[in-house]
Amino acid sequence: MNKNYMDKIHSWGRIWCIASLAFFICIPVAICLHLNVWPDPAIVGKGVASIAFFFVTGIVEVVAYSPMLGAGGTYLSFVSGNIMNLKMPCALNAMENAKVKANTEEGEVITTIAIAASTITTTIIIAVFVLIFAFNPKFSEIMSSDTFAPAFQQVTYTIFGSLAATYFVKHWKISFFPIAAVTLLLFFVDPGIGVLIPIGVVLSMLGAHVMYKLKKV
Repeated sequence: MNKNYMDKIHSWGRIWCIASLAFFICIPVAICLHLNVWPDPAIVGKGVASIAFFFVTGIVEVVAYSPMLGAGGTYLSFVSGNIMNLKMPCALNAMENAKVKANTEEGEVITTIAIAASTITTTIIIAVFVLIFAFNPKFSEIMSSDTFAPAFQQVTYTIFGSLAATYFVKHWKISFFPIAAVTLLLFFVDPGIGVLIPIGVVLSMLGAHVMYKLKKV
């Protein structure tokens, strides 16, 4: 791929990542400055320590997702978020439909366009519903009523179940071992999603490697 293109991708990607991080930090800082109220460092430290395992998850996600998302797609995804249940499926489906592979020039372009399109679509949908909720308070009451509450409680399971089923069916040979191992683990202990994801990634890689060595895939 054109070196100048990749240099620009990395340059602008770093700029936007740093700028986004600065904006995220500026919001609570601005609130503290305006109200002249600052959090106790000890309490902040306890809060950070309680979610320290997510730091490991963040590192694992970058290592695991980047080869499939491509450089441009990686920067876009980690700035806009919602990678696992939106950006990743969009990138993989786009490459499959275009009949290109990851880590190629074509794959780089396709994943970047797909993730950019999904980000724009998500932003527009969120903006529309924010306006609806802002100008029609009754809509919020209707959506939070007992009628719709049971449906919203199942949204997460529905999204992840439908996404997972697609890949399990296509790659059932390498899916069996990690699914069985994680399911067995959950019978005895629930380590939490922050720990379960890295475990699942490692088990998936080991299982796929063994299947490859045995020439089963």
